[in-house]
Amino acid sequence: MKDKRQQIIDIALGLFAEKGFEGTSIRDIAEKAAVNVAMVNYYFGTKEKLFEQIVEYKSLATRGILDEILKNESLSPIQKIEAVIDSYIEKLFTHRMFHRLIQQELILNQRESLQNSIVNNFIPNALIIKSIIETGIKKGDFRKVDIELTIASLNGTINHILLSKKFCNRLMNKSDDYIPYEDIKFKKRVSTHLKQLMHAHLLNY
Repeated sequence: MKDKRQQIIDIALGLFAEKGFEGTSIRDIAEKAAVNVAMVNYYFGTKEKLFEQIVEYKSLATRGILDEILKNESLSPIQKIEAVIDSYIEKLFTHRMFHRLIQQELILNQRESLQNSIVNNFIPNALIIKSIIETGIKKGDFRKVDIELTIASLNGTINHILLSKKFCNRLMNKSDDYIPYEDIKFKKRVSTHLKQLMHAHLLNY
């Protein structure tokens, strides 16, 4: 059985994803979590602090997956990059509404403390990918590339797909009611494209 703190986090995560930061109140969270407002305030203090806790919770979950990939000695550097791509697509497509909210906070920059929290929590994840690429370069598997912009290219492709459903649908000649993120074939298409891109970009043939 979940403890109350975790229950509040899970409920708040869904509400923030559905209604946005501004559209979600502490009272909304308390009511849906079946707790009183005082309990939410006891655990988190403010809505901003609760959001920051959720960002940390999500980033740590991703970091755990990336750490496992990094430490898996049975995988070559390019296989690790492929595993990162698959894990990112699965995680971000599944939790796309919250990911969009994160991106909005980064773009709008209305709450500096929240933006700092997002950046500080997710940069360590990017550094794990950086370590994989650096290892590939040292081993001679990868060419010498701009590592930081390589990571930005990976993230940027997925972010663009997640943030612009209508544009993607029109580009692919799909109807507006098509939901690409729930289409297994589309997820496979994105995965294949990014892997081909990274193979061409990274591998030292």
